[in-house]
Amino acid sequence: MVKSGQAILVAVSTVIFALLPDRNGDRRVHLPLVRRTRDPFAGQWALPGGWVRGDESLSDAGRRTLAETTGLRPSYLEQLYTFGRPDRSPGQRVVSVVYSALVRSHLAAAAAEGENVRWTAADDCTGLAFDHDEIVRYALWRLRTKVQHAHVALHLLPERFSLAELREVHEAILQRPLDPANFRRQVEHSGTIVPTGERQTGGRHRPPKLYRAVVPEGSAGPLQTAGPLA
Repeated sequence: MVKSGQAILVAVSTVIFALLPDRNGDRRVHLPLVRRTRDPFAGQWALPGGWVRGDESLSDAGRRTLAETTGLRPSYLEQLYTFGRPDRSPGQRVVSVVYSALVRSHLAAAAAEGENVRWTAADDCTGLAFDHDEIVRYALWRLRTKVQHAHVALHLLPERFSLAELREVHEAILQRPLDPANFRRQVEHSGTIVPTGERQTGGRHRPPKLYRAVVPEGSAGPLQTAGPLA
């Protein structure tokens, strides 16, 4: 139980998404988890995070704690939501500012796993410490909502990509197939991609055209801070 008048502590947690193959070889949304080494919830898995230092910004704290726990240093990090229910941390009042990050597959695949760090399919994350099950569900819902009308997929692709590769990212996030012809029309009229004049190499058939992303000037990125404080 949290005592009346007890100081409110501020922490950061990060939900970092990448597309990695599952056991069947199908690409799915994954995120890294860290095993807690102290109470509360010692031994349980949780999102990467930690306390905010007095001399750093919230975003700097997010990047630092992510690097310390997973070794990942994403170029894209944006505030997603703030969780502050009084009973979310046993014995103390903790407000957690949650960030969302996106990492390209090759960087995620190169990140070292170990006894206390592992990549897990986001849909399979259950039994996490604190209220992190709820946080993952919310972050995944936001990702799937935003990918339908924002630039999420473009942050998970290499600099140059084919329309088929772009569609495969959307399908992996949404977990459902998309009609190739309809997808091509929608994307080509979205103003978010432009042809590079190059074609993909190494295929047996006519190589597909390559595109690059065009993010509107002033855009904050694919995920926006959403909802009231919780």
